[in-house]
Amino acid sequence: MTRKSPLHFILYGLITLVNTASGATLIQHDLKVELDPKKRSLHVIDHIELTDQSKQIFLLHDGLQPRSLTPGVDIERQGPVEGPVPTIAYRLSMPEAQHRFTLEYGGVINHQLTNQLESPGLSRESLPGTISPEGVYLDANVTWYPRFPDTFQAFSMNTILPIGWLAISQGEGPKIKTSDNMTSISWHEQSPQDDIYLIAGPYQIYQQSAGDTQAQVFLHQRDSALAERYLNATKQYLSLYQQLIGDYPYAKFALVENFWESGYGMPSFTLLGPRVLRLPFILHTSYPHEILHNWWGNSVYVDYQSGNWSEGLTSYLADHLLDEQRGLGANHRRNLLQHYGDFVRQGNDFPLNQFRSRHSSASQAVGYGKSLMLFHMLRRQLGDTTFIAGLQRFYQNNRFKIAGYNDLRRAFEKVSQRSLEAFFTPWTERMGAPALAIEDIKTEKRSGGYRIQGVLRQTQPEPPFPIKVPLLIHQQGHAPQQIDIAMQKRETPFTIKLDHKPLQLDADPWFDLFRQLYPEETPPTLSNLFGSERLLILLPAKASQPMRQAYRDLANRWSEGYADAEIAMDSDIKQLPNDRPVWLLGRENLHQTSFLVGLKRYPIKQQTDGWRINQTSYPFKGHSFVVTQRDPKHGQSQAWLSSESPEGIAGLARKVPHYGKYSYLVFSGMSSKNRLKGQWPVTSSPLRIPLAPQTKLLQAPPPAPLTALLDNQMDLTQDKNN
Repeated sequence: MTRKSPLHFILYGLITLVNTASGATLIQHDLKVELDPKKRSLHVIDHIELTDQSKQIFLLHDGLQPRSLTPGVDIERQGPVEGPVPTIAYRLSMPEAQHRFTLEYGGVINHQLTNQLESPGLSRESLPGTISPEGVYLDANVTWYPRFPDTFQAFSMNTILPIGWLAISQGEGPKIKTSDNMTSISWHEQSPQDDIYLIAGPYQIYQQSAGDTQAQVFLHQRDSALAERYLNATKQYLSLYQQLIGDYPYAKFALVENFWESGYGMPSFTLLGPRVLRLPFILHTSYPHEILHNWWGNSVYVDYQSGNWSEGLTSYLADHLLDEQRGLGANHRRNLLQHYGDFVRQGNDFPLNQFRSRHSSASQAVGYGKSLMLFHMLRRQLGDTTFIAGLQRFYQNNRFKIAGYNDLRRAFEKVSQRSLEAFFTPWTERMGAPALAIEDIKTEKRSGGYRIQGVLRQTQPEPPFPIKVPLLIHQQGHAPQQIDIAMQKRETPFTIKLDHKPLQLDADPWFDLFRQLYPEETPPTLSNLFGSERLLILLPAKASQPMRQAYRDLANRWSEGYADAEIAMDSDIKQLPNDRPVWLLGRENLHQTSFLVGLKRYPIKQQTDGWRINQTSYPFKGHSFVVTQRDPKHGQSQAWLSSESPEGIAGLARKVPHYGKYSYLVFSGMSSKNRLKGQWPVTSSPLRIPLAPQTKLLQAPPPAPLTALLDNQMDLTQDKNN
């Protein structure tokens, strides 16, 4: 789920937005659009006000044939422009005093969905734009309106559609008029926009007031209960983020059902696929992410030339914040760090100032995960009160402008009254992550108390990063004490004086730092296998022919995206290799016995008729299973997968790659509905140092969530089932 990235800013050599709204021309469009979904075409009359006559070049889809309706204003075809769809550049010629003119154009726009492989087994559908009987999706990527370089747009738009259809765009609306044979719908938005969207289809509309904002839902079929849930969630999250950041920048927020599976956030609405929006957990996971994009990305615009900060900040204040409210913030951050370690390596890493948009699991790990951790580390340095003040100042200063990491830095410098260049520069301009070690620990009992001495080291081959390492000391009979150690060099000695006997020393116990994790700090998960460059998939020779073929189809599908993936029969391998991850497919797999040996450390046991996981039994009949472990001797990841039918295997092939952060999964039925998911417990870490004999691992409660400072609290503790 993400903001719909304006890729035209990146791909078109002619289009490069400037850094402030005041430096970019605001183009006023008054559009009359007639849509004919059956013919996959449109006809447009666009009354344009252009105050800057230096803007003489505009772009338009190759299938549209523009002509000027204004005497003295001519247009000349210049030639094709590189982009996602065939696009033509045109040059205007007009009298010097001319600022208003009218263009007429029309034609067919009919592009198809494409699949982009992000990681083995996991792909994402995308569409540059289309007009079809199923629905209409148009944005600047398809250049359906005259697109002038270095400009923002303001617009009013009246759309003519067939009876039963509605159109959605950003801004205020809809004003709907109907007649016997057509529907007319109007939208308008006068704040500077980086795009004009036009979505249309056979919709039912639901709406409620949310203060000064309209909450809206557009569904293909009537479903008042579903609409009510989204309307209530919209009001909740608008209230939360207005407290945290500032006034909501638009007249409405709408949930819009798409005609393919998507998760896009546009100005004042989100476009979710029909299956996605009906998943019960989406309301309190991905949905607030899309709402928040109206502050970050859809009103404070991204300076893509200096790096897309929006996805990281939105993820931090939506996905991470909700987990933090549930007491799961440390787990969320550990998952991000593990995802980075599984998918990012020297050949695909890059600094944050080069992130534009997600195109792979590796780019997501950097552009979303590393950026999220940057904001978390900044919050820890400044404190929650100053961090929130910095967010509010950044929003206030850059609303409807284009902003980058330097603008973020200046906003936080202003509220903190300190220079932050030494923090922002390495974290946005360097690749990689620090590797942390804690060594030479000595504990002494001294007059009046205790003293702990030790050394913090950054062990990565690259130069050290500036980090503030939290050390947590558990004390006998007293609350833990936290001390932060600032590291600028590769090696930093420290001394801690205590009044009470220390029992345990933890470095970075809540995963507050963006760093490389030790294997002991993470559970074995599916991302260990999907993020590997090499892989072995073993098919069950003793399975029936239909089952064997279904497993082979799964293996063929998942093998795409690996640099080196081998598919073999289990009977061809004498023992499991120790130089790469291994998938064991099928309950009949000949190597299952050696796999089961490594599972003895975890709360799982194979029984005669199924698995017992966390004291609950799940029979083989009617269930599919995925179980991971890390080989105790050599450390490579292994996973075992089985189902009772070819249909169940096909369901696993589609669904399992979406569950990368989990150690085990149970699905039921041929539809492969998830019944159970979880991670194996982690009980050791090289950054956890016992200082006295003890019977159990000591844990401290996590710090308070960011929203603890807000005046009006809201309940974000709903079960998260994704």
